[in-house]
Amino acid sequence: MQISARGDYAVRAALSLAAAYPSLMSAQALAHEQEMPRKFLEAVLADLRRAGIVRAQRGAEGGYTLAQSPKEITIGSILRAVDGPLAGVRGLRPEETRYDGAAENLPRLWVAVRAAVREVVDEVSLAEMVSGKMPAHVRKLTTRPDAWEPR
Repeated sequence: MQISARGDYAVRAALSLAAAYPSLMSAQALAHEQEMPRKFLEAVLADLRRAGIVRAQRGAEGGYTLAQSPKEITIGSILRAVDGPLAGVRGLRPEETRYDGAAENLPRLWVAVRAAVREVVDEVSLAEMVSGKMPAHVRKLTTRPDAWEPR
């Protein structure tokens, strides 16, 4: 799975908002804290606002805050808000793919890949990430001997 810059920035901004919740943070403060370009971050925040993940308040005391408790927002929902479906195959959803011959069973693999990604990103909330207390099954994945090694 490839996490886009947009997805990475969205999750990092949401984590900062989760840590500050329910207080407001300005785009400038978020950009400074996470070392992101403000203009790009503002576009990401607009996507998160349209998806109902953050809300914006205008004015001198304005800024952004999460639209729900950090316990209610998953990493997967943030990634989908800015990048669309988690797993795509040539622009199709895994279950929409069709192959002939030796590759006829490949859609099952693509669906399994999506399910595996969901098992992580849809089961970890912003609150869990901020606290560092991820679910046991996710934490266990990080302890595998090869988990931190590139392939």
